[in-house]
Amino acid sequence: MNAPDTSLPILTPPVPEPAEFTDAAAAVARLQELYGAATGFLRARFGEVLAKGMPGVRYRAYYPEIRLTTSSFAAVDSRLSFGHVAQPGTYTTTITRPDLFENYLIQQIGLVIENHGVPVVIGASSTPMPVHFAMAGDESVTVPHEGALDYTLRDIFDVPDLSTTHDDIVNGFGFTYPDGSHPLAPFTAQRVDYSLARLSHYTATAAHHFQNHVLFTNYQFYVDEFEAYARAALADPDSGYTAFVGPGNIEITDPKAPLPLPTKLPQMPTYHLKRPRGAGITLVNIGVGPSNAKTATDHIAVLRPHAWLMVGHCAGLRNSQRLGDYVLAHAYLREDHVLDDDLPVWVPIPALAEIQIALETAVASVSDVEGFDIKRIMRTGTVATIDNRNWELRDQSGPVQRLSQSRAIALDMESATIAANGFRFRVPYGTLLCVSDKPLHGELKLPGMASDFYRTQVTRHLLIGIRAMERLRDMPLERIHSRKLRSFEETAFL
Repeated sequence: MNAPDTSLPILTPPVPEPAEFTDAAAAVARLQELYGAATGFLRARFGEVLAKGMPGVRYRAYYPEIRLTTSSFAAVDSRLSFGHVAQPGTYTTTITRPDLFENYLIQQIGLVIENHGVPVVIGASSTPMPVHFAMAGDESVTVPHEGALDYTLRDIFDVPDLSTTHDDIVNGFGFTYPDGSHPLAPFTAQRVDYSLARLSHYTATAAHHFQNHVLFTNYQFYVDEFEAYARAALADPDSGYTAFVGPGNIEITDPKAPLPLPTKLPQMPTYHLKRPRGAGITLVNIGVGPSNAKTATDHIAVLRPHAWLMVGHCAGLRNSQRLGDYVLAHAYLREDHVLDDDLPVWVPIPALAEIQIALETAVASVSDVEGFDIKRIMRTGTVATIDNRNWELRDQSGPVQRLSQSRAIALDMESATIAANGFRFRVPYGTLLCVSDKPLHGELKLPGMASDFYRTQVTRHLLIGIRAMERLRDMPLERIHSRKLRSFEETAFL
């Protein structure tokens, strides 16, 4: 890779000097001003370069940043898992897309100001903004790949830098910024921009459509049911839902309007049932496998959702289970391997009470069962996640022994990955699966085996996920974000 030409003079946009703010909304307004100046400058200069060629100078703009300095420990509400720093010092974070994250930023900035009694300082950071990310959201402009122009783009503009695009903060690697300040938020601006671009690629929907409550599934049937539910919700003026969005950013508000799909579907088709302030539900069809599950959650995590749940199919491991029975995961046996380097398998992934109660309550409500009778259609226990879809074809002595020792009651290829990444990214998580086959007991997933009971249960399954999310939506944010997800030294921002 060719190094950029550092001998050229550097031109930057004029920006205000760093300023203190004790009002969170005013602080976010300044972030938007700085971000707009940076992206506007880079977009204008980029257009000039494409039209006129090599300019003989370098153009650079910087991400805005939030800086907090406190000299004393805060006496904070011990029930809260966020909104305060662990000890005195200076804390910073670079910021991108303050328009997209406006509500989140106002809330998080307001909490640290309130809890520490000191202002935040808003100014330009020392982290250059890559020209590729400055163009994000402008579909009329495409940044050419290296070699497509007669000159090297990196000689004129900054490009994405892996040294600032990483998960060191959330992985607990003791990350500090070059000036010695500690992280205020879990992701750097470049890491967020990277994921926003990836989300658009994998889901074919823009980041601003994503809602705070995310359902993951591994079966197309749930997409069909979700669209049917969404259309019924749009037809009900009391539902609170305002729009439905499908791949290609097609948005409808009329329940009878067509929802045409792109000619080529993305890898993970995604649908959004929207409510004001992101309080709706997003459904992501991640397909099969832990790699897809990790990819989706790696990128959705930067949006700081309030919760995500897996609702999909699984193999039942107990002879007493029937096709269509539900499985509520209380623990996870991790043999997916995709997160071994980021979150070692010896790290326990705890069940979160708020999520578990919401799911069990939803099962009882939708299935019209109570108390002890819920055990007829649902089991709680360990869900095993593996990276080999055809595990049944291997020597059974090893896998079956491990499944028995772990007391696993179901097996799939995504749930533990989604839960483990929820734990890693501090996003509340849960799993409710539906038994679609019983390979250890001669009931393989073959055409024609589904019973009426199974079909009825699958139809209810998605509705249970939606009802659980609606219950979580009505909870205060500080109750959903469990302290179980936070270590003894955490970022102040969720």
